[in-house]
Amino acid sequence: MTKSRYKTSQEYLERALKTVPLGSQTFSKSKTQLPYGTSPYFASHAEGAYMYDVDGNRYIDFVNSLASVTLGYNDPDVTRAVRQQLEKGTIFSLANELEFVVAEKIVKMVPCAEMVRFGKNGSDATSGAVRIARAYTGRDHVLVCGYHGWQDWYIGSTGRNLGVPEATRKLTHTFQYNDIDSLERLFNDLKDQVAAVILEPVNIFEPKNNFLQQVKELTHRHGAVLVFDETITGFRYANGGAQEFFGVTPDLACFGKGLANGYPVSALAGRADIMKLMEEVFFSFTFGGELLSLAAANAALDKLLSHDVIGHLNSVGKQIIEGVSALISKHGLQDIFGVSGYPVWSFFTIKDTESFTSWEIKTLFLQEMFKKGIYIIGTHNISYAHNDDHVRVLLNAYDHFFAVMKNCLESGNIKSVIEGKVLEPLFKVR
Repeated sequence: MTKSRYKTSQEYLERALKTVPLGSQTFSKSKTQLPYGTSPYFASHAEGAYMYDVDGNRYIDFVNSLASVTLGYNDPDVTRAVRQQLEKGTIFSLANELEFVVAEKIVKMVPCAEMVRFGKNGSDATSGAVRIARAYTGRDHVLVCGYHGWQDWYIGSTGRNLGVPEATRKLTHTFQYNDIDSLERLFNDLKDQVAAVILEPVNIFEPKNNFLQQVKELTHRHGAVLVFDETITGFRYANGGAQEFFGVTPDLACFGKGLANGYPVSALAGRADIMKLMEEVFFSFTFGGELLSLAAANAALDKLLSHDVIGHLNSVGKQIIEGVSALISKHGLQDIFGVSGYPVWSFFTIKDTESFTSWEIKTLFLQEMFKKGIYIIGTHNISYAHNDDHVRVLLNAYDHFFAVMKNCLESGNIKSVIEGKVLEPLFKVR
């Protein structure tokens, strides 16, 4: 029964794999993250809080295109702005006023922003930040914490470093979140060689002991540039991003996913004296000024300014954190499951048991949630389109999964309940 539910998806995957490596453009949307036999692989359309797969199954979407959709799919204000721009053109042989109009809005909203340049993906912005930080300081080494995209300078520091030259890998070093000593040790080991510290200001865990301020002070003491990678946190934790939310202003910040409600545009913003180096450093894209995405960004930012979007995300997200936590307690599963993070972006955490791996448990989790019409891969990426009814359906699905999991623990058997292929680890980034 389950396999027939995803019959068209599986047929499409088989076809796609003949011409597209992994069958998808993104690891997170591929067969590496979605267990074969019990998962959809292809979407047909989406509206508001809902996504529909090619087999006609409807899901309340808590992934929201990897957190890039903040207002909801096909938001009417954003769609209207894009349609109007489409009639005028998508890109010209000259710059367009939308480039500085959107930049002005970002400068108005984001504490660190004095100047802005646009790219298409978050990786464009983070790579641009590292390049101008190196130009500004005359140094080469970069200290990282979190996930910062696919480019050589970062991905070479992870287990997915195939194809990255060793010389490049040696220039990037990882420190641990909430461990200021791990950062200080790197500064001491690389005295006067560090160009930039780049980190996600928050992800799974909240900053403790004034961690972000300590990072800023330590970075500046050593003459390096502080970069906040706000690809996810920007325009989600506050209109001015996590830097506004936590009251710590970096030198540069990178934005992407929430900027245009799913349209492909990213931004690098920051201090004018550093950003002016963009006039010399090569950071240039044919489609950096693509106007449909900038029109979408313009409308999305207007909506953030005119509506209490962030307040709504917090309200819905708080219900989810409290509801899931209560259900974990109800089923007595605190040793295995947890919820962490902030309401606007929270994480469902899974631990190994004596009998089952976390990957077996996650495979079962996805299987059962998909069956219940919930699209989720481990985080709750809230949108403005989510409401109390969506939360109720989500919590009912969690209640169902926990009951199934409890039975597996009592029987000592999970493999007979898993209907598809068990997931395997990709690489850990947070």
